[in-house]
Amino acid sequence: MRLNAILMNLNYLKEFFKFTSFIVLVTNISACSQFTGKPEINQCGTALAATNSIKKPKWNNIDIQTFVGHNDAIWFVAVNSQQNLIATASEDNTIKLWKTQTGELVRTLKGHTKGVLSVSFSRDGEHIASSSKDGLIKIWQVATGENIRTINASEKAVRSVAYTPDCKKIVNSDWANDIKIWNAETGSLVNTLTGHTEGVFAIAVSPDSKRIASVSKDKTIKIWDLATGDLLNSILGHSNSIRTVSFSPDGKIIATGSVDKTIKLWQVETGDLIKTLSDSSEYINSVAFNSDGTMLISADEDTTIKLWNVNQGKVIRTLSGSSAGVNFALFTNGDRTIISGSAAEDNKLRIWQESN
Repeated sequence: MRLNAILMNLNYLKEFFKFTSFIVLVTNISACSQFTGKPEINQCGTALAATNSIKKPKWNNIDIQTFVGHNDAIWFVAVNSQQNLIATASEDNTIKLWKTQTGELVRTLKGHTKGVLSVSFSRDGEHIASSSKDGLIKIWQVATGENIRTINASEKAVRSVAYTPDCKKIVNSDWANDIKIWNAETGSLVNTLTGHTEGVFAIAVSPDSKRIASVSKDKTIKIWDLATGDLLNSILGHSNSIRTVSFSPDGKIIATGSVDKTIKLWQVETGDLIKTLSDSSEYINSVAFNSDGTMLISADEDTTIKLWNVNQGKVIRTLSGSSAGVNFALFTNGDRTIISGSAAEDNKLRIWQESN
């Protein structure tokens, strides 16, 4: 009996360490509960997965699927992992929802009267926010496609929009040089952040929902305290307009891409430049980190997508296929899939999948 009890305890410990040593965050959010053996759900309903092995993609062999639906440029792409959906924002005034696995068009969201520049899913996957040249932010029910709220955000184009990872707020930047913070539940204005002297191309919210990074035509990067609206740092370094910004998964680094054809990596707390990535022949439209922060993806105006080794600062793979500039690209599906959207001469959604 004693021997059987010892063996049972040894098996339990073996399974315990096998199971708990490999808890992986599949999206850039903070854990909000203890792991219980089931997929973990944070405050916003985002699942955290457990696995005992992660095989990093090498991107040696690639399958490309191309999907046509928009009749003008795709400016922005967002992914809803909970419902396996892709959202695309287009100059044709619409948002389209696509199935991630097949690229099948699910529905088209209509209501904006000018080009749609940005989209963002809430972390629970139930809502999507869109921003447009018409100065509006619209909130949509993902399941039905219903427009449930419209926010008059600016007299000028609303260049970008993002839900905070804690789901409590929506942040936008606009061509009137401002950043605005909205209550995600009521749509009421919480704060307006001023300091840029020209239009704000893009914003990013840190994974812990404490910081906002903004980049502008005025060539500056600004770091803000989301709760107070205080300006924490203003960073100079690019020689031309900055079009894109992204936080690393740990929130300690930001990547910025510019019309000066470079990507720069910066320390968030100090504003110090870490390194400059320079291997592009045209300006950078978007940048995004992979899930562990070791790789960076850039969408370039030269019609390519580049994969960068962050530590080395070097391009490890260049993906070609678009006949026009690539406006946006991101990793999804455990970094094994890339989603991209292209400019007006191409108008296509592409799903790049690492093949076995």
